[in-house]
Amino acid sequence: MGKDKLRKRDEIPAQYKWNMQDMFESDELWEEEAQKVVELAKGLQQYKGHLSDSAETLYEFFQKLDEINYYGERVYVYANQRYHEDTAVSKYQGYSAKADTISVEMSSATAFMGPEILAMDEALIEQFYQEKPELERYRRDISEILRGKAHTRSAEVESVLAQAGNMAVAPYNIYSMFDNADIKFPTVTDVEGNHIQITHGNFVSLMQEKDRRLRKDAFRGVYNQYKKRGNTVAAIFQAQLKKESFYASVRNYPSVRAMHLDTGNIPESVYDNLIETVHKHLPAMHKYMSIRKKLLGVDHLHMYDIYVPVVEDPGTKYPYDEAKEIVKKALVPMGEDYVSVASAGMDKDWVDVYENENKRSGAYSWGAYGTHPYVLLNHQDNLGSMFTLAHEMGHAMHTYYSNKCQPINQAGYLIFVAEVASTCNEALLMHHMMENCTNEVERKYLVNHYLEEFRTTLFRQAMFAEFEMIVHKKLAEGENLSKEALCQIYHDLNVLYYGPDMVVDEEIDYEWMRIPHFYTSFYVYQYATGYSAAIAFSKKILEEGKPAVDRYIENFLSGGGSKDPIDLLKAAGVDMSTPAPVDDALNVFEEYLDKFEKMC
Repeated sequence: MGKDKLRKRDEIPAQYKWNMQDMFESDELWEEEAQKVVELAKGLQQYKGHLSDSAETLYEFFQKLDEINYYGERVYVYANQRYHEDTAVSKYQGYSAKADTISVEMSSATAFMGPEILAMDEALIEQFYQEKPELERYRRDISEILRGKAHTRSAEVESVLAQAGNMAVAPYNIYSMFDNADIKFPTVTDVEGNHIQITHGNFVSLMQEKDRRLRKDAFRGVYNQYKKRGNTVAAIFQAQLKKESFYASVRNYPSVRAMHLDTGNIPESVYDNLIETVHKHLPAMHKYMSIRKKLLGVDHLHMYDIYVPVVEDPGTKYPYDEAKEIVKKALVPMGEDYVSVASAGMDKDWVDVYENENKRSGAYSWGAYGTHPYVLLNHQDNLGSMFTLAHEMGHAMHTYYSNKCQPINQAGYLIFVAEVASTCNEALLMHHMMENCTNEVERKYLVNHYLEEFRTTLFRQAMFAEFEMIVHKKLAEGENLSKEALCQIYHDLNVLYYGPDMVVDEEIDYEWMRIPHFYTSFYVYQYATGYSAAIAFSKKILEEGKPAVDRYIENFLSGGGSKDPIDLLKAAGVDMSTPAPVDDALNVFEEYLDKFEKMC
């Protein structure tokens, strides 16, 4: 059942829609619960200034916090998922807006918690654990707050820092306004003489066009616009770097990187291992570029040649019902329990499959504690959509096991591990497809698809991470980070990562100016580490079988946020504090690259 024309929501058969009644049987019940959250938020005020009164009071507060988080999450998720089904429905637009307001009220109502716990004597907290053993359930929550003590300043300084928050968002807001509203790209002409206005939205698809002149024109058209505004963007970026440096200094961190990695208690060695290990495997990336050059039949490979497909899409169709059966088979190595839960979820209630008028674009997995996870898709009957299904079901199963095995305060997992389960599912699907593929054209396409995943998620994100590391280090050492200096750093990294067969065009020197992630410091490395951990897990699952699956499900998927991300992964058999997982993942890349070379 494909998508011939965009249907209205009520024209989609029920079996292809998620079941929101599993969360709330009616909108009226949602409205009642929304009001309940508002009342609960008001009720928390009675604990303000009293958390240190007694063990019983502190325990009671955390119990109330669990309650408000349970109902608040349900209210927020339901409102937004209903809104995403059809964004033109005014009722659910209103629900979504109301949920946002309630979310802010919840945050305000609990704002006193951190400062009060930080002000408590740690010996008193330990005494509370003895007096009220049930309080142990919240030890990790309390420990995470106390871990920030060394980086928390006096009440007066904290007040000033809070007031400075409106200024602190300025670099990102200015950049966002510049990049989304002010910068305008030229038009390019395709082979048929059509004029195409370049936008952020169509730039990547233009880079995938077969017409090389069109790619080159689009590439130059975009980067020349950044070049013209280079001094301005450099000044915005310098403001971002200096702002981050200011906060790291005021909060007693040795560096900006140390400050951001501390959020998940991630050792800085994880970051260094990623970059050093990727460097070790760069010859494989260079070899891939050499094969790409050969397949494109060009004398010189340019930066505008790296996204154009070098293998024809065989055009095999994967309608949802067929796609989900293939995904089920691909997940068989995960064991009976995992497959039966995932199968039931895909068959009914969890997944909203097809696009309809005004439905939110893209795909995600979401949900609220106490109800099964949900998955939003816009399935298109192609290979990419099947991989998206496997990916989002990985997120959903991670949430399912975490919610099943952890109390609400420990169920949520951090960004550092968020992409592991989803990418592991994709790797298992890729293995299954390769094992069962009889069509050589499709096999070659699959291998190339996998190599591109590695290039864009592991190599490219590691290059971004290295750029961030270099610029922050240079600023800390007092070096001048002019437009020219930033462009030179970025140019040299492209030379290093893409190798001797790549002509590193001058225009690519300005690419750092169009990466919004650089305004969320030291974030992108997690794409590369998460991808590496996922590939390492999939390899262990396929090679070791049940023992590896049991470790993965019991110690990682079921762990939620009960331990630091590094410890959760280590308990499941992947130690990200060593170079081994990145090394293992890149060895898989090299194996597939060898297969690809033989096919070519």
